[in-house]
Amino acid sequence: MTLVKYNPRNSMRLYDDFDRILDSFFNTSSSPRVRMPSVDIRNSESGYTLEAELPGLTEKDVDVQVEENLLTISSKQSEEKEEKKERYIMKERSDMEFRRSFVLPKDADNQNIEALFKNGLLTLNIPKLPETKPRQIQVKS
Repeated sequence: MTLVKYNPRNSMRLYDDFDRILDSFFNTSSSPRVRMPSVDIRNSESGYTLEAELPGLTEKDVDVQVEENLLTISSKQSEEKEEKKERYIMKERSDMEFRRSFVLPKDADNQNIEALFKNGLLTLNIPKLPETKPRQIQVKS
């Protein structure tokens, strides 16, 4: 006998997946598909680290901008695939784009942000302003 954990969300997920498949078949609009990258943000004593998963993209496909305290990561990519078969040519074109914006904390040094792109992972190192870092104050007697 096998024990299986009951999860009521699994049955609903089947319908969500089915709806997504139908949308892909019946979506005849020429608007680009939007994909949101997964993002992790870490806080350390010296600054913030933002990591965004961007598989299939290169550093040339990604645009990172900072305006005042708003950090925006975006990409617009046109793909064109062509496959020749015996008696016909099949073409598939799709435009992919995304735009994600993050409000930077007041202690973020938006003038010294460094970006690194490697193996589909965009890493942004956002240092904290020196005056906002906690400092130890010696108590004298």
